[in-house]
Amino acid sequence: MKMQKIAVAALLLVGLSFTSCREKTTETKTIVKEVEVERTEEKEGILERTAKEIDKEVNEEINEEIDKIGNDDN
Repeated sequence: MKMQKIAVAALLLVGLSFTSCREKTTETKTIVKEVEVERTEEKEGILERTAKEIDKEVNEEINEEIDKIGNDDN
């Protein structure tokens, strides 16, 4: 009985020595790509672009009304 306890204890010690707290290392690689992007649009905000479009439309309407009135010098 005493021999069995010693054998079990020895097996436990051997088993624990193989499963000790080993540091698990995992290697991760990070690839960083640098990409240059050319911006073709101007650095204007949405309000400025909208205002330009509205100005263009208003100028077209004003020119149409001027054409309707015609030349008063005749």
